[in-house]
Amino acid sequence: MAQLTLTTFLSLDGVMQAPGGPDEDRSDGFDYGGWLVPFADEDMGRFMNEVFDRADAFLLGRRTYEIFASYWPEVTDPDDPIAGPLNNLPKHVVSRTLRTVEWNNSHLVEGDLGEVVARLKAGPGREIQVHGSARLAQGLIAHGLVDALNLLVFPVFLGKGRRLFPDGGVPTAYELTGHRTTSTGATIQTYRPTGPAEFGTFAAEE
Repeated sequence: MAQLTLTTFLSLDGVMQAPGGPDEDRSDGFDYGGWLVPFADEDMGRFMNEVFDRADAFLLGRRTYEIFASYWPEVTDPDDPIAGPLNNLPKHVVSRTLRTVEWNNSHLVEGDLGEVVARLKAGPGREIQVHGSARLAQGLIAHGLVDALNLLVFPVFLGKGRRLFPDGGVPTAYELTGHRTTSTGATIQTYRPTGPAEFGTFAAEE
């Protein structure tokens, strides 16, 4: 049975919007695109290669699909650790607006998302991977469908932009299962959900 994993880049204040360039996502007036680039290094690249090496399929939102589809098909080296999986493995695309998807081995997702994810997880394989895909990621987390989070947190504060964990989400506890630090000060943390968040108090009992 496969696991659904989510890998995303975050600022210190939890923003995941447009990490790789100014034109990735300007929605809601976001003009800080490309905030990750100054912190990219070999440590980050090594971790991402490890992640993609575990992939058996991808579940992507429309915007992330379009960003990937505009770039990765042009990387034709079959030994590229990211291009190889992305160009060849199944890509399930969640969109209300796309009518066709032309990138090799891409499929539009139809029907209830929870049922689709359950069907994908029931198949063989190690990981069905979500990368970026902010709205999709938020929905999957809210419905308890994500088995593991890979959060790459970079030392920059943005002050605006779409966050991974929006206000009003379901309080959830996580267990840290892996961590490392990059040469540029980013932290890479892997978590798995353990259930509802618990609450207590430091107030002295009377």
